[in-house]
Amino acid sequence: MSGTAQQTVMVVEDEEAFIDALVVGLRREGFGVEVARDGAEALVSFDKVNPDIVLLDVMLPKVSGTDVCREIRKKSQVPIIMVSAKGAEIDTVVGLEVGADDYIVKPYRIRELVARVRAALRRSSVTTDGDFDAGTGVSVGGISIDPDQHIVTVRGTLTKLPLKEFELLYVLMANAGRVMTRDTLIDRVWGSDYYGDTKTLDVHIKRLRSKVEVDPSAPVAILTIRGLGYKFERPA
Repeated sequence: MSGTAQQTVMVVEDEEAFIDALVVGLRREGFGVEVARDGAEALVSFDKVNPDIVLLDVMLPKVSGTDVCREIRKKSQVPIIMVSAKGAEIDTVVGLEVGADDYIVKPYRIRELVARVRAALRRSSVTTDGDFDAGTGVSVGGISIDPDQHIVTVRGTLTKLPLKEFELLYVLMANAGRVMTRDTLIDRVWGSDYYGDTKTLDVHIKRLRSKVEVDPSAPVAILTIRGLGYKFERPA
């Protein structure tokens, strides 16, 4: 999409008060807005609308927000921001695990929401950056990653990773043996304008371990360095 074309936000929400405020607020900021009021409608509308970003409530009639997110991720890497009720931490974690890029908790300020939407759209518009130079593949301890072809091989087996997990693994592997602070990882993968908290990073690390570690409960490749961040360990 060109820089001047209007970008479309698909709002998937069943509470009319939130819908009205979102439509007014997002349109005032120059976005196009399409609304789906339940999960089933969202899945049908997604293909028709082809939105630039999805604002997806967790608690929806007919099909849950997490199931909607899971289905969208089977066919698209469009940015998805999950919306959860205050205190519903488990919903937030599940949403991130099935592929959401970010989350925001109700009640929220429209200004903060718009900032997160713009940040997510900026990140999605950059398919490559300084960390992903073509041809700079990395192999460490039986795991290989090729950023040019977007391929990951784990002990000889081709392993499919969502975009953010792929980028996080690449940054860790490209800096194998070095401790990467949480702030550095968030800046490199989610961008310096990321407004969320570090829970997003922790969930993605957990997902990565489930795919690259022999025993995810006792990781030997992706190590937690308490008080600092994470490190991809080089084999002795």
